[in-house]
Amino acid sequence: MFRRVRNKFLRIALIVIYFLILFTCAVQINFLGLFGSSPTKKEIMLPELNVSSELYTADSVLLGRYYKQDRDPVPFDSISKNITNALIATEDVRFYKHHGVDFVGLFGGIVSTISGSDRGASTITQQLAKNLYRTRYKDAQGLLGKIPGVGLLVTKYKEWMTAFKLESKYSKEEIMTMYLNTVSFSNNAYGIKSASIRYFDKLPSEVTVNEAAVLVGMLKGTTLYNPIRNPKNALARRNTVLSQMQKEGYLKQEEMDKLAKDSLGLNLNNQEVRNSNDSYLRTAVEKWLEKWAADNDVDIYTSGLKIYTTIDSRMQKIAEGVVETKMKELQQRLDNVWGNELPWRDKEGNVIPNFLEDHAKKLPIYASLMKKYNDEAKVFEELNRKKSMEVFTWDGMEQVDYSTMDSLKHYLTMLNTGMMAMDPYNGEIKVWVGGINHNYYKFDHVNQAKRQAGSTFKPFAYAAALESGMAPCDKYEDKPVKIEFINNKGEHEIWEPKNADWSFSYSNLSLRHAMARSLNTVTAQITEAIGWDKVVAMAHKCGIDSKLESVPSVGLGSNDVSVLEMVRGYATFMNEGKRTEPVLVSRIEDRDGRVIAEFKTETKQAITPENAWLMGYMLRGTIEESGGTSQALWEWDLFQEENQIGGKTGTSSDYVDGWYMGVTKDLVAGVWVGCDEQSIHFKSSATGEGSKTALPIYALFMEELYKHPELGVTFGKFPEAKVEITKQYNCPGPRVRAPQRSSGDSAEAVELEVPSIVLPNIGGEEGAGQEGSEEETN
Repeated sequence: MFRRVRNKFLRIALIVIYFLILFTCAVQINFLGLFGSSPTKKEIMLPELNVSSELYTADSVLLGRYYKQDRDPVPFDSISKNITNALIATEDVRFYKHHGVDFVGLFGGIVSTISGSDRGASTITQQLAKNLYRTRYKDAQGLLGKIPGVGLLVTKYKEWMTAFKLESKYSKEEIMTMYLNTVSFSNNAYGIKSASIRYFDKLPSEVTVNEAAVLVGMLKGTTLYNPIRNPKNALARRNTVLSQMQKEGYLKQEEMDKLAKDSLGLNLNNQEVRNSNDSYLRTAVEKWLEKWAADNDVDIYTSGLKIYTTIDSRMQKIAEGVVETKMKELQQRLDNVWGNELPWRDKEGNVIPNFLEDHAKKLPIYASLMKKYNDEAKVFEELNRKKSMEVFTWDGMEQVDYSTMDSLKHYLTMLNTGMMAMDPYNGEIKVWVGGINHNYYKFDHVNQAKRQAGSTFKPFAYAAALESGMAPCDKYEDKPVKIEFINNKGEHEIWEPKNADWSFSYSNLSLRHAMARSLNTVTAQITEAIGWDKVVAMAHKCGIDSKLESVPSVGLGSNDVSVLEMVRGYATFMNEGKRTEPVLVSRIEDRDGRVIAEFKTETKQAITPENAWLMGYMLRGTIEESGGTSQALWEWDLFQEENQIGGKTGTSSDYVDGWYMGVTKDLVAGVWVGCDEQSIHFKSSATGEGSKTALPIYALFMEELYKHPELGVTFGKFPEAKVEITKQYNCPGPRVRAPQRSSGDSAEAVELEVPSIVLPNIGGEEGAGQEGSEEETN
């Protein structure tokens, strides 16, 4: 065919064109697997980016992000001209003149390379092709890619082809925008928005000339010219970019000279970066969405979703502020209790030998030092060597001269907490405080930590009693109890529970009054009467999913449960006996704003509406009955407009765990306080009971919440029963009434003044706060 063309040069040109066409087709179809994959037409039209998903509160406050590459695409009109000018001047001065491949620039690049310059020839479009379609990665390589030199030529040619395709489908502005949204800026910042925020705490539209020069300068080498790791290199590269901008007419000489004298101007303390870091809520939502993501084949780290939680940012802020205030006081109290004594003690109160050393052996640094020295004595010599470091305290990060062992002791002896609040009717979780500081304590104390519930578990025993036919006014005598039973090992045992003060009144008390005073003797009697298996079954029906040992002491809270389970269980009493599943995520939107998933609570009738209403009434008894264990709430401004609150304190053996569960007509909340290391705890009821640790956190939270009725939690009575109450419940006996404050009274004076409460001994009954902590796990 070519022989018919007589002109030799024309014939050669046709042969070259012919083979170029054949080569292009072969590359395009990946002939015999020689050339590797090329982007399809669909991929060219709809390039996929790994876009971070954003996590929001119910009121649209950003909580954080999920990402493999922290990327948040922005449109062209949201990008400062300073950035685009710097990019063109430095990376592709003929950007608006070529069609994807700049052959003039390519020839200049070859000449520069021969002359020893490092000037490149890739256009912005070619770099976009590489970023979008990974043309230089293994999954885009064919058999020829394994041949040195040949593979590079094939890859380069594929980049040219892809660049031409991009230029034929997109405008220059769209190409520029896609490039800036895909390129990496190191420190896990992908795209111009993430980079602008990461390095300068600014949106791309606000970036100055100098800041743009820093960012564009990084593109030559994100590690070498990283302004955080290599500020000197970054400064020199920034000035090179400024020089290029002056050369291409974007800056005047005097402007460049002035700008070149400025510092890098980094701002690394932006809130959005902090928010995007890991947190208790971010981790909890990730776990909560695990099944949904798997069922729907969705990767929340790359899909660019907007995930809306049920959390109310204003309530969350109040809760976090209260936790900080009260935990600071409680930590000081714990430190004062032990003074210079070692706080890690066994059940007999003896110091646990080698306690700190055993914990040190679990640290990564111990394994590393053992590998280095292979001598434990030398390792501990190193671990006891003091050095300057920062440690977390409630007064902020503190610079100290500590050894590793000192630091370990500091963190082990810090009190922690878990707090959750939920709407009992729709299951929406409004507050989630997983601990005191996620950077240092990753374990979430709302849904991961399980601790002895103490007396907060007793309402499940009383609910089981009501379901078995008992009534709130049925009476039991507060007297010594002796229960014989066969344990799980088939052994005969005798259990003799005692009240908190080790005394008995020998009075006949209604179930409501006995639960209000948290009497172990009465709880043990009703547990024996109905069967401890019934108590376990009731707890499971109401919302406790943890394994519960069916033993005589189950009603006294001898089992380990989570804050989330306890809140769910108490919500059952408030929602007409329906177990209400907590909801942490309300809806999910895709990157285009379309709602792709909505989540509602699921309910299941657990107890009768009558008994549920009666349990709400009995929980109010801890405030209304004489000697009720919740009467410390009187110290706060919580009882305006005949407001009603029900609740239950709880303390585990040796004052290891302090609990408070509170219910109102609008909200159910639970608080746990204790050390993660259970051998470190308070010494006595005066400092360590739930009424002295967890209750004040709940009380101050509710007091602050009531100041903001717009949040939907207001003063008022419990809902009236919607069914006929056939059981006697308004039992005769000594009653007390919470002191009323008028709406004009100031609560400021008592807001933060009462770190520990001395409870009144009313009517000759056992004093409020005597919960039976010592004997609950015997």
